[in-house]
Amino acid sequence: MTTIAESKSTPLFLETLKSHIELIAALFSGILILIAWLLGNTEQETASIIFYLLAFIIGGYAKAKEGLIETFKEKELNVELLMILAAIGSSIIGYWTEGAILIFIFAVSGALETYTMNKSKKEISSLMELQPDEALRLNNDGTSSRVAVSELLVGNHLIVKPGERIPADGKILSGTTVVDESAISGESIPVTKQLNDELFAGTVNMSGAITMEMTKDNKDSLFQKIINLVQTAQDEKSPAQQFIERFESTYVKVVLISVAFMLFLPHYLLEWDWNTTFYRAMVLLVVASPCALVASIMPATLAAISNGAKMGILFKGGVHLENISEMKAIALDKTGTLTTGKPVVTDYLVRPDLDRIATLTKLATIEGQSNHPLAQALTAFAKSEGVGNLPLIPIEDKPGFGIQATIDGETILVGKPDFVNRKDAFAFQNGIAITLAEEGKTVIFMRDEKGIAAVAALKDTVREEAKAAIKQLQSLGIKTVMLTGDNEKTASVIAKEAGIDQYIAECLPETKVKHMKELLQQHKFVGMVGDGINDAPALATATTGFAMGEGTDVALETADIILMKNDLSKIAYAVKMSRKMRRIVKQNIVFSVTVIALLIVSNFLQVVDLPLGVIGHEGSTILVILNGLRMLNRNI
Repeated sequence: MTTIAESKSTPLFLETLKSHIELIAALFSGILILIAWLLGNTEQETASIIFYLLAFIIGGYAKAKEGLIETFKEKELNVELLMILAAIGSSIIGYWTEGAILIFIFAVSGALETYTMNKSKKEISSLMELQPDEALRLNNDGTSSRVAVSELLVGNHLIVKPGERIPADGKILSGTTVVDESAISGESIPVTKQLNDELFAGTVNMSGAITMEMTKDNKDSLFQKIINLVQTAQDEKSPAQQFIERFESTYVKVVLISVAFMLFLPHYLLEWDWNTTFYRAMVLLVVASPCALVASIMPATLAAISNGAKMGILFKGGVHLENISEMKAIALDKTGTLTTGKPVVTDYLVRPDLDRIATLTKLATIEGQSNHPLAQALTAFAKSEGVGNLPLIPIEDKPGFGIQATIDGETILVGKPDFVNRKDAFAFQNGIAITLAEEGKTVIFMRDEKGIAAVAALKDTVREEAKAAIKQLQSLGIKTVMLTGDNEKTASVIAKEAGIDQYIAECLPETKVKHMKELLQQHKFVGMVGDGINDAPALATATTGFAMGEGTDVALETADIILMKNDLSKIAYAVKMSRKMRRIVKQNIVFSVTVIALLIVSNFLQVVDLPLGVIGHEGSTILVILNGLRMLNRNI
């Protein structure tokens, strides 16, 4: 928590400036290059060279430092080192502009990479902030005292008041309450907790005061495991990243070895004079620098990211665009992703001898005294049916069962089957409650002095666009899987309604990660869509994590791609865009490598001099950039 406190005490402006310092330096070096070029055109050579040197130092410092440290640490050469040598080589033979531009391109790409990496770590702080700092511990003498959560021990008895977050994993010793476990299970409907029921750290006690016993050390709590899972998943390098690192080391070695041979072998084998030998070696260093290769990917990626942003799809980096082009399966959370996350009344039935609206008015009057999500849904339904202002009446809350009230001298019960007489509840209207339950709905009963008066069924409804979005993904050859904390029956119904290929019910964050890893083994590239804290580990584990724009801060920070308008159909658009970008990148890479190879061969045969080599080198870079900018076209 110290780190969070320190970050909060840092002025926002300085914190923002610090996080962007590398990008600012890169852009400033670009301005210096422009000034140097203008000075060169006015024949102020000394001033021009000074500005070029400043651009080299300011723009190249971060990448040069990173390259040198990485070289010594990993004992491997890298592209950063090659860029430095290529820039120096071009300046030695008088081509300051080319060397400076080389530094500028690499500095900008490095700054964007650094920014993305720093941004992706913030969800750990967001998770930590959800853990209470203090707990109310019950002492042996019957008194209580506030202590730091870090001081708690297994076996401690704790008091948790309504509205407070539960400080540790444990079980209830006394009292009953309703707990919001959406942070753990993702389920929007709070869970009733009674004697000996299990409690999880980070969840919210919504109604009654309870006494609990701590059963797990803080480092072993389910919430801490979520944090650890996110950290572990982020530290693991993707296959694409590992390939890039291997390619980088090999490429640099080949170029440097080639330049080293070029410095003296032609003099002895081909009888070139030393000036020609050195000149050709420097030309090789310049034309072999991977400017066109870098430009093959970055402009297309940035154009695609810009295209996505205009469509409400935010990418946190180009690698995620690459990954979704290969995506073979996608897992989706249920609550808040496939569904609205808010229960609504789907069925309302009354006893034949009762008036429908009058009975609904009584039911809403009773439920209107509760802040439970189901009660709020029933009240909203009543208002939509024309029920007017509801009077305040005294009620008696029966935690875990329902509510008892008296209206006009008549006792009315509202709640679960066991509360209103289980036999009567399931006999009502030929067992309609059983049918409703099998449809994945939560059933609420109302009983008056003559028996069951009414039944209301509620359900978290599938989003309007979800079905079409699932079909679009399936048409792209992507398998859809629903991971949910709901029970088997509810999961089955929702999966069928949404058209999902496969569903896995009763998932905790740990099991979501387990199933995600199984999917990764089967399909290699797997996406995950979620919006809750409980989805964070699975989002981090997936090849590509998608977060709904209205989701929790943790989900938004953990995910690789954010759907700002909560529109699942945007995933299919992102996949199509990614596959188009992959085709363009492949075209660019083949073209740029071909040009570099031709320039290298032509240089060795002495049929291309430095100016022509620069034109070929820079010309190929411009062409691949223009090809990459085709990604701005929304006609995917």
